[in-house]
Order: sequence, then structure tokens, then C-alpha cells
Amino acid sequence: MRVSTLVPPTIESVADGRWPVIIQGGMGVAVSSWQLARTVSQTGQLGVVSGTALDVVIARRLQDGDVDGDTRRALQAFPVPAMAHRVLRRYFRKGGRTPGKPYIPVPKLSMRASAADLELSVVANFAEVWLAKEGHDGPVGINFMEKIQLATASAAYGAMLADVDYVLMGAGIPAEIPRLLDRLAAHEPCSLNLHVAGATVGYTADFDPEDLTGGGLAPLRRPTFLAIVSAHVLAAYLSREDATRPDGFIVEGPRAGGHNAPARGRPVLDDDGQPVFGPRDEADLDKVAAIGLPFWLAGGYASAEQVAHARSAGAAGVQVGTLFALCAESGLDPTLRQEMLTELGAGRLGVRTDPLASPTGFPFKVVSLPQTLSDAQTYAARPRLCDLSYLRIPFEREPGTVGYRCPAEPVHTYVRKGGDLADTIGAKCVCNGLAAAAGLGQTRRNGYSEPPIVTLGADLDGVAKMLSDFPAGWTAAQGVDHLLGICEGASTDALKHFDVPVAARLKPEALD
Repeated sequence: MRVSTLVPPTIESVADGRWPVIIQGGMGVAVSSWQLARTVSQTGQLGVVSGTALDVVIARRLQDGDVDGDTRRALQAFPVPAMAHRVLRRYFRKGGRTPGKPYIPVPKLSMRASAADLELSVVANFAEVWLAKEGHDGPVGINFMEKIQLATASAAYGAMLADVDYVLMGAGIPAEIPRLLDRLAAHEPCSLNLHVAGATVGYTADFDPEDLTGGGLAPLRRPTFLAIVSAHVLAAYLSREDATRPDGFIVEGPRAGGHNAPARGRPVLDDDGQPVFGPRDEADLDKVAAIGLPFWLAGGYASAEQVAHARSAGAAGVQVGTLFALCAESGLDPTLRQEMLTELGAGRLGVRTDPLASPTGFPFKVVSLPQTLSDAQTYAARPRLCDLSYLRIPFEREPGTVGYRCPAEPVHTYVRKGGDLADTIGAKCVCNGLAAAAGLGQTRRNGYSEPPIVTLGADLDGVAKMLSDFPAGWTAAQGVDHLLGICEGASTDALKHFDVPVAARLKPEALD
């Protein structure tokens, strides 16, 4: 039985460093880069790297020549040097790829992953976390999607080898993660029950750490686990038993970026084809607080006043994505980031909740930008293919045999595999699009380059205020100060909700 040593948050526990006030969101593919997470962590708040597709991210950085040598420095610290050497030998290209040459493909996730596939996953997640933690003692977390089950165990193990402090997970019901982290900390074999469409028998995704590493490693520190939920009902369900109980919750509302939980009840779309969310889609915070575990609020908390409001509602703090996605250290392609800042400054930046875009079936926030997958002509011109395949869906071909399909793959292929034609309408290649948004998009042999897709939260007031204060853009540290009220113009009502150490950093006149 795992007994939690955590206690509900108080101003004192936040002040002495047990709980962060600010959690920087783990966004996209490489948008929450190690550089971003490291900067936030150095402020004493929780910096988070994105754990999505890190095998592709690290493999492509190496193929681009690892110009600053950061990835290779991290690989030198990996505790099983032979594994790191094999990854380096496979993917590193001194001086980078020849211009226009495609990236070497990374193997698709499957139930029968080879040792080489698992090694890349473990080493990549280690490298990103190790770099985020390098040179300081601030807390660092990693964010995973529950939907990408086939990568979870190996990715989490790699992050834990780098001594990750927090694991965050959403986009599903992460009931098995507390037990998984316990077993990985002891290097024990583990498995996750796999969601397989049409399954008539049970399927698992299995992982044996010692079989991969050869054993002999010291036990690992078990990270704190925060489950990302949208409803108090799910929070209560996960908290019923020790085996499923997280160490805390991030309660994410429908204004948050990335994937959102589907609206409850009968689906209703507005005149623009966006899901209509109502009071049933807001978690009952009194019931969340009654569970007795710390929680953070996410989705529209991008000002000191909103952070203070969350704290007054019993939350330890907030998780914020959009403000950090647009800061200098984010992994977004600089051209895309500047384009969004320009549009934001002109009052033209739009974010749409697309109910069809994501192969997961969850609504997905998409920024409207020319020459991205949000543009109808760009979407229609893209050849449909599924080569990264993180969001493809396992389905049962016959008892004991699993296939994979994705609504964004060629329509005839998806239908031939038993998929519903209706699922393909509007489905976008989120995997390739998000990689392209981080400057890691694939170039095809015919010269075609994958277009990006960009996601932000729907509430842009906080970042609009940041842009008015910092017209040339802002750093992650400035973003943290903005959220904590450590800047000109923070209201007394906002400041009084923060602890003494934070208040002591403010301008004296702000405390009058």
C-alpha cells in the first residue's frame, strides 16, 4: 500500500517550497522545452517539459546537428552509456542534415516495441528532463497524454532516471499511473491496460526496465503525480483507492489550450461550429477541495488577480500555458510566435475550439493562422498520411491481434481498417502539425514540408496585458513575476493572497 506523505496546501506549505503557486503548462510537442521549464524552475515555480513525442524531438535535434551540444551533453550523463551511444550513433549528424533531406523516421509506437525503440524513448525523456534540471535545484515536471499509452511506461522511466520531480497527465483517466510510478521507481516490470477498440480480450502495454538496462541501478525517487481532470466526479473516482489516488489535481476548464474534455450532455455547436460549454462543464471546487488533496486551476488564469482568485477558492495555485507558450524561451518556432504576437497586438488573434481536428475525438484549441492547418486551403492541400502515429487508435482485428488506425490517415485506409468514414471529416494530422510548430516538421522527398498547427488557450486577456507591458516580448521569468504580482500595477487585493516571501519581493509601495 502506498501512503501519501502530502498534506493539503496552506500558505505556509507554499511559502516553504512544498507546493508551487505557478505550474507552467506542458504544451504541445517541444513547445514546453527544457529551456522554458528550466527558466520557470529557477524562479522557484514548477517548470514542466512536454513529454509528447520526445523520441522524435531528440532524434530530429540530433539530425539537425545538435548545434549547441546540449543534447549530447545530456546523453553523456545517461546512467547506461551503451544505450545513449546507440541512440547517438543512429541519429546524430555532425553539421546537420543536408538541406531538404527528410528526417530519418522514428519507429511507430506498438505493443511489440523493439529494444531500440524503447531505448530511444527512455534516453530522449531522460535528456529533456536532465537539461531542464541542470545547474539548479528547482522543481521540474513532465507532462504526458493518457491517450498515448504505448509510450507512457518507457517515457516515464526515462524521466525518472533524470530525477524528475513531478509527473502530470491528462486527456484520459490516469487511474493506473500511481501504481506505475511505484513500480518504475523500483525498476520492476510493469504494464498498463490498453484501450483497444472492439476488444473481446484484454490487452496490455508491458515494460521491463531491468530487461532493457541490464539492471544494477539504484532505486529511483518516485515523483509526485498530478492528475489533470475537468470534473470533480473524476477527481473523486481517482481518490477512492490508494492504487489510483494521485498526489494532487490540476482542474482544467474548457478555456484551456490543447485538448479539452468534451462538453457534457448532448453535443451542441454554436454558429461557428464550436462546442458549447455550460455550467455542467465547470468542476465543483468545493467538492474537489473536500477530497483533501492539493489542486491547481487551469484555463484562463493569466493574471495576478486570477491567481489570487484561485487561491481564495482553496487552490494551491494555477497552471498557465498560453502566457508561457508565447514567451522567449518557449519551443514554438520563432516566426510563428512573432506572427501570433503581431496578431495579438492588432487585436486579430483568434483561437477556435475545433471539435473535429484531433484524432482523439476530444475538442482541440486551434489558433487561426494563414499557412497552418487551421487554414482550409492548407488543410485541403496536405497529403493525408500517418507516419508519426502517436494518436492512432489500437483496434482488434481478431481476438489477440491488434491493428492501428487514425482518422487523419488516408480515408480509404481508415475505412478499410473498419473505421467510420464520418471520423475522417475535418481530422487533422496533429502529430506532424505540432512537430512543425516547434520547427521540427518533416520535409518529404518530393520537397513538401509539413504545415504546422498551433494551439493556445481561449482567454487572451492575460497575454494581451503582457504584450502591452512588454511590446518586444517577454521572458518566462517576467511571466512568473506577472502572475505573482511582482510588477508595477498589481492590485492590493491580488497581493494579499500571496505568502510573505513573495510579498517581500514586491516594490514596498505595492504593500501600502
